[in-house]
Amino acid sequence: MLRMLPSLLVVSLLCCASVSGEDEPVAPKDVVRLFNGKDLKGLSTWLKDTKRNDPRKVFRVTEGVLHISGDGYGYVATDKEYRDYRLIVEYRWGKKTDGGESVRNSGILLNAVGPDGGADGKWMSCIECQLAQGCVGDLIVIRGKDDKGKTIPVALTSDVVFGPDKRPRWQKGGTKRVFTGGQLWWTQHDPDFKELLDTRGKHDVESPLGEWTRVECVCEGKTITVSVNGTVINHAYDVFPAAGKILLQSEGFELFVRKFEIHPLKH
Repeated sequence: MLRMLPSLLVVSLLCCASVSGEDEPVAPKDVVRLFNGKDLKGLSTWLKDTKRNDPRKVFRVTEGVLHISGDGYGYVATDKEYRDYRLIVEYRWGKKTDGGESVRNSGILLNAVGPDGGADGKWMSCIECQLAQGCVGDLIVIRGKDDKGKTIPVALTSDVVFGPDKRPRWQKGGTKRVFTGGQLWWTQHDPDFKELLDTRGKHDVESPLGEWTRVECVCEGKTITVSVNGTVINHAYDVFPAAGKILLQSEGFELFVRKFEIHPLKH
């Protein structure tokens, strides 16, 4: 019996490695269409009020496009976790708003980990790439808690300068700043921008209302680089977590997404 223990131990360890391997983040080797244009296969949904159920059809497919009605706080999420990829999202706003005066708002949640809903029932712990009008490409640290109630230490670092509005913007060669919360503004954010519905900043690179905007997020190792319509506008390093699920928010405003896919990194 004692002679059998090493063999049994090896088998046990191999089985455990196989199970844990299924949960390890995947680095894509080919293009992965996270949204296939037909249904929500490979994706799951979450709403603060109804959890995994979506009785209002907040997330649905309309004429080959992912349609997010915005009716409720939550997200559509990839079933798998990913690392080291180039994410491409092409979106445009619909007509529905939350009824207020503030800008249309949504976001891409990167490297999302922990339980659904996180700390407040809305979002997982993650780094958000903001899609709000005038703020597209801002990076926001969203901390939540793990299954044991312990805070997940989401953080990023960037080189920044401060504008006249005292907000930190990414700028190559700027002062190193660690973010454990709050918002890293994109490099040309207009300090005089009024966050009112359908207004534009002086230097906005997002497309005009009704047109498609292309956002690319390159997540490579512990870095995130954001481009909007081909222009690099934000960069962070020493990012934690450096891998996880990828989510698209529902945040009160109607959104259409025609492309939601990841590409392998090219070296």
